[in-house]
Amino acid sequence: MARRARIIQESPGIRVTPPPQGGRFQQLGPQRVTQITEAAFAILETVGMADCPADIADLAVAAGARMRDDGRLCFPRAMVEHAIATAMQRVNIPGFEEDFGLTIGGGQVHIGTGGAAVEVPNGAGGFRQAHLADLYQLMQIVGRAENVHYGVRPIVARDMETPWDLDANTAFACLKACPKPIGVSFDNAHHVDRVAAMFDIALGQEGAFRRQPFCMGIIVHAVSPLRFAPEGIEIMKAAIGAGMPLQICTAAQAGATSPVTLAGALAQGLAEALAGLIVANLLHPGFPTILAFMPFISDLRTGAMTGGSGEAAVANAAAAQLLLNLGLPSTVSAGMTDSKVPDAQAGYEKGYTVALAAQAGADMINLSVGMLGSLMVASPEALVIDDDMCGAILRSVRGVELADDALDLEMIETVACGPGHYLGEAQTLARMKSEYVYPSLANRQSVQDWQDAGSPALMDRARARVAEMTAEPPTHLSKDRERAIRAAFDIKLPKDPE
Repeated sequence: MARRARIIQESPGIRVTPPPQGGRFQQLGPQRVTQITEAAFAILETVGMADCPADIADLAVAAGARMRDDGRLCFPRAMVEHAIATAMQRVNIPGFEEDFGLTIGGGQVHIGTGGAAVEVPNGAGGFRQAHLADLYQLMQIVGRAENVHYGVRPIVARDMETPWDLDANTAFACLKACPKPIGVSFDNAHHVDRVAAMFDIALGQEGAFRRQPFCMGIIVHAVSPLRFAPEGIEIMKAAIGAGMPLQICTAAQAGATSPVTLAGALAQGLAEALAGLIVANLLHPGFPTILAFMPFISDLRTGAMTGGSGEAAVANAAAAQLLLNLGLPSTVSAGMTDSKVPDAQAGYEKGYTVALAAQAGADMINLSVGMLGSLMVASPEALVIDDDMCGAILRSVRGVELADDALDLEMIETVACGPGHYLGEAQTLARMKSEYVYPSLANRQSVQDWQDAGSPALMDRARARVAEMTAEPPTHLSKDRERAIRAAFDIKLPKDPE
């Protein structure tokens, strides 16, 4: 507890609190859960997956899979059930600062970033290409945001010249900026061990990352509909070899790369997610694997992805429920507003998509903060606004809690027959911070007080909050270890001022 207190003291505004338990909201009734799950099993057994790498196919056939004449690899039900039974139901992801570590699984809700945005706001009402410095700024905010628990790379740094420059500098920027669990993706499998070596240097000892794997490998193992991504499988193999926990992703777009019906899209997406789990199980039974089952939605008038739709909220809540029913650690997507600025549209689209996923018991909610323009833009101001929103959403997941003194009839009689208010009661003072969550940006002043204060706008407060959260460089990565990383790697991020 002393170390935790130190971290909180050094990082104003961060509270390390247990995650709320989701799962009370069930988008699908028991019969529909069974029907969709059975359909996913049937898809794997009869349709199977195309483009399986030969070495994985050999392992699969030896374990009971069947290769069709057209080359599609089919998995019998018993093989799927074995993979589910063998999988870790709880995956521990430590932070670089261990007190920020997470246990993923069982419907405990965690909020995080993600995506591959290519633009950021330019400060003049438009947009510009995203750079490495923007990634560093965003991840600094993640590291200090009270209601954001982990940081998956939210943008692609367009100022990196080569794939290796991008992977190495993305990993370093995330590592240096954020003491919480992080996640990065890779251009190819050859980069994984080199990045893991960087993490060893950061932790101060060869092999240290294997013992404290604070970074997930974000791996797209499937290309919808129902095809493996061979390069993703190679990255998966490399990540397992490096001891890097997996977040394996499938993100079919309903009406385009998955069936137009939400039930059909969910069945296909669940099949693709389970296919990735089977591969991980074949490579290393029980390896820490989180299933990122993220059903995307098409606007069928244009064919474009719509991240803020009601259908996206429904589908991702249902995806969380399906994985929770199977006892598998889950990631879904939410907060992917179609609005280009943090306006009312962004607020309502983010609000209902994140809330439904959280209430359904998604263990991790990727893309949930900071994203705009259907994932094309990442905004630091949106991130801090969304952090505020997520505090209220996480409180709603906790629901009504009945502690021993929650229903104190003696106190109620004393107040009712005495002062007529509870403001001075010991229970009120004791519970005002644990029972209630207070926003840091949302304005609760009276109309008159707000006007007297100059009618401050939410975006103005957000800009000030961004400046506050990024004013001082993070301190969790020591200067000696940073120097060692810079000596071993071509790091493009400027050094902190002395």
